[in-house]
Amino acid sequence: MAVNTKTIKANGLSFTASLGTGGTNLVPSDRGGELVLFLHGFPHTRHTWRAELSALDQLGYRVVAFDQRGYSPGARPEGIKAYRIEHLIVDAFAIVESITAIATSIDYRKFHLVGHDWGGQLGWYITALFPDRIRSLSVISRPHPAAFMQALESDPDQAGRSKHHRRFQRLEATAEYLTDDAALLRTMLAGWGATPADIKVYLHTLGDHQTLDAAINWYRAMGQSTPQPADVPTVAVPTLYVWGNQDASVGRVAAEATAKFVSGPYRFVEIPGGSHCITDQSPGLFVDLLLEHIRSN
Repeated sequence: MAVNTKTIKANGLSFTASLGTGGTNLVPSDRGGELVLFLHGFPHTRHTWRAELSALDQLGYRVVAFDQRGYSPGARPEGIKAYRIEHLIVDAFAIVESITAIATSIDYRKFHLVGHDWGGQLGWYITALFPDRIRSLSVISRPHPAAFMQALESDPDQAGRSKHHRRFQRLEATAEYLTDDAALLRTMLAGWGATPADIKVYLHTLGDHQTLDAAINWYRAMGQSTPQPADVPTVAVPTLYVWGNQDASVGRVAAEATAKFVSGPYRFVEIPGGSHCITDQSPGLFVDLLLEHIRSN
């Protein structure tokens, strides 16, 4: 595949990114080099999008997936406040601006946005707050933030699934997840379908205290972020939401409630037996769904 690892400078930071070449072609083969930005979740990295990056790049899309704030060595500011959602949003747009500077002949003001888990949360925020910038939104696992908060308050099952959110507020949690050769992280990733080879890739990035602590700061900073999840507006942009019905982190109540918070064209796809991370569990399964959604918008 023609996807290379690059360092992208954006928002005063340096991000490690997987960058396709499709958008650099003057006559790309599919959709004029439209930009597709991928946002990973926890405890994953840009590696989670390997199948999607390859497939879309071959079709001529300009694909970008980057290790986000805290995950990239050059984008790891100190302090919990540095990981508020406001800063993560600026990072995403700054990445787009940097890509636009690379491919000066193409206008990337509007782009397709794809997110999983925390990347999905960020995707909902960006699309709800800046709908004029997004062609389409595609999310795996993470419900609309307001739907998720409602489920946390009303559904005991969802509260049980989200115990790690509270656990991560404790500073000791970082060390706990790295104890015994990162046993808890390994178990989490394996339970969601990651192979030993995938786990090795993820832990190459997340297997040290500094990186993992920064990644967990996304959880710790959410209470300080603006707007709060319950106040995120309804999304009017064409949206694809994919949920595995064996997702240990997100239950059916939150997943199905997401429809109430999308006013534009909306497709909800339930994956029978799907885990929290279907891109690891079944690499390539999401590709066709994503392509269909992007092409129709």
